[in-house]
Amino acid sequence: MQKLTRDEMAKRVAQDIPDGAYVNLGIGLPTRIANYLPADKEIFLHSENGLLGMGPKPQPGEEDPELINAGKEFVTLLPGGCFFHHGDSFAMMRGGHLDICVLGAYQVSARGDLANWSTGAPDAIPAVGGAMDLAIGARDIYVMMDHLTRDGQSKLVEHCTYPLTGVGCVSRIYTDLAVIDITADGPVVREIFNDLSFDELQRITPVALTFAALAKSA
Repeated sequence: MQKLTRDEMAKRVAQDIPDGAYVNLGIGLPTRIANYLPADKEIFLHSENGLLGMGPKPQPGEEDPELINAGKEFVTLLPGGCFFHHGDSFAMMRGGHLDICVLGAYQVSARGDLANWSTGAPDAIPAVGGAMDLAIGARDIYVMMDHLTRDGQSKLVEHCTYPLTGVGCVSRIYTDLAVIDITADGPVVREIFNDLSFDELQRITPVALTFAALAKSA
């Protein structure tokens, strides 16, 4: 089974972010998306620690220690970009001013529930950060995650078994195998990568899927 690489996943998500969108890229895997945003689109990247207008990852040796995102990774700031108080940043998130937030996940349920901050293990360190605020504040929540765990279990499940970050908040999932929309009629597969068959995707995914490819623009 041939899967997309992390960077291929980031590039695929970047294709779907529209011109003029205000977008938060969650800690971890989603931050790679910044490196693949089309140059012909003006997209405003937000970080909950108080940045708006971030660019791609800086080149080695060009890092600015005063410019980091919420995951403590070095970032760049595009012309017109700005930084501001943490409280103002959360007001943007909670006030519905973000068009899209892309988050990682441990699990997503068939109805769009999101679990991405804890596995519930007794020794787990609580690390919810701004994820709950983003899950309810952004207009669209995209999830970027591996389709399967390391032991081969699907991360798209009928019901989440890990503590929830948000209820019914996920609109689209990008995995290393497929693009899947969460709809009122259940998960709808829009695209499958690398010639994987729908039957094989269904076999490894323990929820009922339907297939309806994305319409291609002329």
